[in-house]
Amino acid sequence: MAKATRARAEMERSKGKHIAHGAGDLPRVRVDEYNFEIKDKNGFIGDRANKEAFKEMIARWRKIASDNAPDPLGRKQTEMLSKRTIDRFLTDGKPAAAVTVWSAIEEFAHELVSVLLRYLAEKSWSGTQKVVVGGGFVSSQAGALSIKRAQMILRKQGSAMELNIIRHHPDDAGLIGSVHLLPHWMLKGHQAILAVDIGGTNIRVGVVELNTQKAKNFAHAKVGKSHVWRHADDEPNRTTCVEKVAAMLRHMVEHARKKKLDLAPAVGIACPGIIEETGSITRGAQNLPGGNWESESFNLPEVLRRAVPKIGDQDSFFVMHNDAVVQGLSQLPFLDDAQSWGVLTIGTGLGNAHFSTKPELNKVA
Repeated sequence: MAKATRARAEMERSKGKHIAHGAGDLPRVRVDEYNFEIKDKNGFIGDRANKEAFKEMIARWRKIASDNAPDPLGRKQTEMLSKRTIDRFLTDGKPAAAVTVWSAIEEFAHELVSVLLRYLAEKSWSGTQKVVVGGGFVSSQAGALSIKRAQMILRKQGSAMELNIIRHHPDDAGLIGSVHLLPHWMLKGHQAILAVDIGGTNIRVGVVELNTQKAKNFAHAKVGKSHVWRHADDEPNRTTCVEKVAAMLRHMVEHARKKKLDLAPAVGIACPGIIEETGSITRGAQNLPGGNWESESFNLPEVLRRAVPKIGDQDSFFVMHNDAVVQGLSQLPFLDDAQSWGVLTIGTGLGNAHFSTKPELNKVA
């Protein structure tokens, strides 16, 4: 009990400095910008480089390919094509199908470069050395090829900036990054934390094993167990959604107890939108289930804390940040030579964040 009391007192003393929701100053990195929105005459430029835009490109190219010829992609409507199906078109031996997808990849890569160059023209992104790309799109072969092609386009244009696919699977990155929201003293002596990643289609809750015996900077952190709920199939309201997340968290607490994993009393939450220090979301959460997430009167971390008040024998503590920020943070241990870097997350939208870091604090140990 004394340990829990000391931990809670330390949390309260440090909250304003290190453990605020949506914080700009994190233990090893500065968040310069996130959820950056740029408009042109056609709307938000990020809309030109997301999953929906890629599908629209496929639709245009298949229409061209099927002019006076059979549709190379078959009868299924483009919006119904899964990532796996699209990838299969690249390798199934049918040239017309492969070239149709390749044409969309080429177009998407050029659009992504144009969007990225627009970000790089902004003061908060100036001097960027590396950009990592995450989100569900890059977990497909077509997505990965799009990023690699974009890197080649940048090289041809004379840019020295590196464009890389995020090291972890995007599903895991959205959980692992939560480790870096917290000061190391809070995690010291513990083996794992709980993390939540809330998206417009799925919600994931997982146990992130720290593995500090292999690397003190969490380079070997991994998701030991996770559970995904595809809420888009259920169309729940906000209350039902939060109750489901709380139930998933309690299940993970029980799992850790059975596995004798010592959980830290802190839980990280990745969520779309602008996250206020209070824990409210001001904008950018319009795709979350049930609506009404953007409200000063709704505080997700506090609602979850009341639903899961204890982790082991200690009072629980929840901290929330933007989902692109959290995915980017998962890459932190592997960017020891970059002081200025960014992340793009390609999914329903195009998430983004930019960071400044001190390399000497993040070397793999």
